[in-house]
Amino acid sequence: MQFDDDADLDTSEVQDVRGSRLPGGRATIGGGVVGLIGLLLALFLGVGPDQLGLSGGGDGAAAQPSTLGEVQRDCRTGRDANTRDDCRAVAVVNSVQDYWSQEFRQSGQRYTPAQTVFFSGQIRTACGAATAAVGPFYCPGDQKVYLDLGFFDELRTKFGASGGPFAQAYVIAHEYGHHVQDLMGTLDRSQDGLTGADSNSVRVELQADCYAGVWAHHATTTPDESTGRPLITSLTPADIKDGLSAAAAVGDDRIQEQFQGRVTPETWTHGSSLQRQQWFDQGYRTGDPDRCDTFG
Repeated sequence: MQFDDDADLDTSEVQDVRGSRLPGGRATIGGGVVGLIGLLLALFLGVGPDQLGLSGGGDGAAAQPSTLGEVQRDCRTGRDANTRDDCRAVAVVNSVQDYWSQEFRQSGQRYTPAQTVFFSGQIRTACGAATAAVGPFYCPGDQKVYLDLGFFDELRTKFGASGGPFAQAYVIAHEYGHHVQDLMGTLDRSQDGLTGADSNSVRVELQADCYAGVWAHHATTTPDESTGRPLITSLTPADIKDGLSAAAAVGDDRIQEQFQGRVTPETWTHGSSLQRQQWFDQGYRTGDPDRCDTFG
């Protein structure tokens, strides 16, 4: 995956609070011992920690931005995105939101942008308090995506994904799929408390995978506002393979088999590895959000 070296990155879409402490310095989850168990419970659910039962106490006040402001200082152009992981994440956020803004506009709707918050260690959100152990998630309470960039090492080393830049892009695009669902009123359908292979929770997650594929289909043709040219200039079959590998790595069946030694479909919240790959591929092949009706 390559970005236009001369494109300007819009860092206003990202809030960088890495290295910041929460007000009061308190741990966000009791004892700070969620670790891998919490990751398995919450990994990639895509919604806020309050809905996972993992939120801690406190008033929900957010961490304050780092005084270094690394992203705002160092992530200026597509050239930076081609050399730094955090700048690449900024560029992906820009590209994903450029696409959905244009898609909504063409269908006579208004897209409301969402910020991505880079954090490390712990964070308080409108959905409650969380640590990096819960993985990337979208909080409908403040309409923000929360991301600890260290998650991508976990995805490769603990969950067996092949890695690569597009694995990161797939995760970000999936979380913005939840934002699209929030704007369209679909996200609430997952909050019925039910689990299982045919549950609304699984259908919501698979639809977000499909939306990630739709963005990937248009990634090299969606014009960037600063240049009028696509921000992403190259997306190869190897990139798409990395995205499919990441989708498979966070399938319920693979995670259950690896960490509990058995597969229990009645407890699924995300869908199987095969389902996640199939729905991402559905979006990527068609490029049509209307073909992402996992409820139909």
